[in-house]
Amino acid sequence: MWLLYRGSDGELALEKFHSKDVPKYAILSHRWLPEDEEPQFHHLHPRPATPETKRKAGYAKLEFCVSEATRDGFGYSWVDTVCINKSSSSELNEAIVSMFRWYGESAKCYAYLNDVAGKSNLCSSKWFTRGWTLQELIAPKEVEFFSSDRQFIGTKSSLEREIKAVTGIPPEALRGRRLSEFSVPDRISWVKNRETTRAEDQAYCMMGIFNVFMPIIYGEGNQAWNRLLEEVDKKGKGK
Repeated sequence: MWLLYRGSDGELALEKFHSKDVPKYAILSHRWLPEDEEPQFHHLHPRPATPETKRKAGYAKLEFCVSEATRDGFGYSWVDTVCINKSSSSELNEAIVSMFRWYGESAKCYAYLNDVAGKSNLCSSKWFTRGWTLQELIAPKEVEFFSSDRQFIGTKSSLEREIKAVTGIPPEALRGRRLSEFSVPDRISWVKNRETTRAEDQAYCMMGIFNVFMPIIYGEGNQAWNRLLEEVDKKGKGK
């Protein structure tokens, strides 16, 4: 697991940890900008970010997350844009199947809503329409919401009523009730109106919600959803 931190020279850098050695960390939930505007793993490792990288619009989100984490007493952060080495298929697969757990084990999650100004129009944010942000909402114990100008909006608990209205997710699920206590159709309903860039991710983003695991095969299209339901069925039958 790669984590983001600010070095003694003030530059953002990445450090790899194995499961037994992972320190407390904050985690960022956000919607991706166009890919050429998001710094990625190779932009920060093995060398620090160049001036060109720092000019990318997405770099500000890295600074935001690290700054918030520092204020909250955490030396490390996880941000999917830079903490996944996509040039390694094994690391990419590990990240996808581990992501629900990584969000769940985070000390705090910062949800950055880039289309919300101030404290208004929270429920209109497209953050609530994306597939991957479903697990990023449910898995962490603590979620803090911020607007595009980095203004604190509220927490998952303080905004429970608004979140229920826009997502249909029961408050009990937001509070940490075991997901296995919700029916399969109910959990499927939480994602049915959400979108993913790739068809496969509609299924992959639900693995943590159903606590099942399956190989990641980009290119399989909607077959991924069929495989997910097969794994859910097997789990329900105790296989």
